[in-house]
Amino acid sequence: MKLQPLSNRVLVERIEPQEVKKGGIIIPDTVKEKPQQGKIIAAGPGAIDEKGNRKKMDVKTGDKVLFGKYSGTEVTIDEAEYLIMGEDDILGIIE
Repeated sequence: MKLQPLSNRVLVERIEPQEVKKGGIIIPDTVKEKPQQGKIIAAGPGAIDEKGNRKKMDVKTGDKVLFGKYSGTEVTIDEAEYLIMGEDDILGIIE
């Protein structure tokens, strides 16, 4: 299945952090929080402003991004989990 987000929404795949932290500590799966980093899989065309012009998106497909802990809506597509969120929910681009 292929999904194209509408307006200023993006489809994000979470990026799992490394298993071993500094100092060699391994955190078990039962206490891990969901990662707040992801890769943009698809981006919508952008929102339409009051004058009817389409605003350009600040993010694009392939960008690594940082988003809020409770941002987006979880969806499952072809047995893979993704988030759909608005561009406003993205805190920054990771370079």
